[in-house]
Amino acid sequence: MKKLLTYYLLFFINTGLSGQDITVEAEYPGTVQSGEQVAIQWRVNARGGDFTAPSFAGFIRLTGPHTSFSSSTQIINGRVSHETSESYLYYLQATDEGKFVLPPASVTIKNKTYYSDSVRIEVSGSKATPAAGQQEADAGQHKTSPSSPPEGQIFLDLAVNRKEVFLGEAVSVTVKLYTRVDISGINEIRYPSFTGFLKNDLETPPLSSLRQENINGTVYGTGVLQQFLLYPQITGEITIDPVQITALVRQRSGRSDPFFGDFFSSYTTVPLAVASPPVKIRVKALPGTRPGNFSGISGKINITADINKDSVNVNDALSYKITISGTGNLRLAGMPVLRLPPDIEIYDPKVTENLKNSPAGTSGQKVFEYLLIPRHHGDYTIPSVEYSYFNVSTGEYEYLNTPEFRFHAMKGTDQASEIAVFGGVAKEDVRYLGKDIRFIRTKPGKLTIAGGQILSQNSFYLAYVISLLLFLIFLFLRREHIRRNADIAAVKNRRAGKVAVKRLKEASACMKKGDTDRFYEEILKAVWGYLSDKLSIPVSDLTRNSAIDSLRERGVDDEKLTDLADILDKCEYARYAPASSGTGVSAIYDDVSGFIRSVENEI
Repeated sequence: MKKLLTYYLLFFINTGLSGQDITVEAEYPGTVQSGEQVAIQWRVNARGGDFTAPSFAGFIRLTGPHTSFSSSTQIINGRVSHETSESYLYYLQATDEGKFVLPPASVTIKNKTYYSDSVRIEVSGSKATPAAGQQEADAGQHKTSPSSPPEGQIFLDLAVNRKEVFLGEAVSVTVKLYTRVDISGINEIRYPSFTGFLKNDLETPPLSSLRQENINGTVYGTGVLQQFLLYPQITGEITIDPVQITALVRQRSGRSDPFFGDFFSSYTTVPLAVASPPVKIRVKALPGTRPGNFSGISGKINITADINKDSVNVNDALSYKITISGTGNLRLAGMPVLRLPPDIEIYDPKVTENLKNSPAGTSGQKVFEYLLIPRHHGDYTIPSVEYSYFNVSTGEYEYLNTPEFRFHAMKGTDQASEIAVFGGVAKEDVRYLGKDIRFIRTKPGKLTIAGGQILSQNSFYLAYVISLLLFLIFLFLRREHIRRNADIAAVKNRRAGKVAVKRLKEASACMKKGDTDRFYEEILKAVWGYLSDKLSIPVSDLTRNSAIDSLRERGVDDEKLTDLADILDKCEYARYAPASSGTGVSAIYDDVSGFIRSVENEI
């Protein structure tokens, strides 16, 4: 009897839950100050859904989501009420002033999506925000500290060594932290995209401790977070967007003891978003007209060249190296153009770089190694290679030249000469070499008259028409199949009888084994599953009364409805009170089979 009461109690609780309306509510402050932390919480009165937060445009996301769950059940005068709540908490920080509207959050439960209202927050001004004009530095001088620090206790500075450069000239950038509060670490560093620049990172030691600096009479703890080089790729005024970090600030919680001071005080770690002001760089175009052999380098370079041998056999290779060394954007150095005789075959060069980045720029060398193969014997000359670059010190283009090189190609053995591969413009007459090269045939071969074309036969057009008709029939059947299967409820209705027969087979197997508990369980699954599919009512919403009313509306007579109620009573009583179940399992099986057959015939 206890099992039966428990079953009905769970059944009514689930029925109450299925009728509960799902809502998504947002809790947030309406007005905050710039730099202040904002807590936004979305509460859903259901569990097990897929929650999607909106984009936090205008705010910096510190932490989240922090999820929590609560559930309560009440039974008052026999009425059961169940409340479930799941919350998602985010901590943000406001950085810009203005009125912001965050789009609704969404939660998907059982393939259905629910939305909250939009979040509307007004951010007012605050004196703790650093001024953008406090990041100026003199051109040509590396900036190590801000000229007038902002009033905040912690701020970030993005220092550049020059504000005006030529196209392709290096800009050294240092990201430095200034703080007057105790920080326990840095949680995250977010760099901008550096649009218009090519970025090369510099080796920067990890920040393990801060050093004190006196800036205009105020002592700050400072540390370098990152250094890198920026090479501008476009001209005009380019803005470097702010670098953002999340610093973990230690704050004391509670009051100080009047006798022991801060000895017994506790501390908490609070995330704080800090951003550097944007920095503008003016990029000047290279003056005058660029030379045709311009390498793309802005800096100061030299060029050298050499070959590994001055004599070589025909079809053997020699190496020709061109080395470009100096300072500048050497990674973008273009490939030198070689103008060689046509009897020398040349391959794409092997490029080797040995470069080092420093605050002064990129220095080192870049080597282009060419593979040259002479195809005929004789004396050859490798002409001088002209290479030009832009000297940022003088503001002018400079030209570099390599010396000429001469080498001699010797004849090889007879065997080697027979397999020689001729390239470029040949200096010898073409010789007949076995079957490798043949002269143009001048006599016509045997010609035969071709038969009738297939396009002139009627069978070709008949096959085309039949194929088109078969394609249209297949397309019609396929679309009809898709249309019929698109309605899931109708598909379940058509297949309800087949699914019920499969479950009855499982019940029959349990009956033969003598497993009566499993038999009644399968019988109930077959009956409720059949009614749910046939009547298009979800199992969670299906009750005895709703099933009987729906069957009566579809024309099923009262006698069959009485049989259905009797079947359900017998199964449920036998399942939860097995001691009084009797031995009528075969009769129950026949009754269920007959009921399903009769309903299939009438509906």
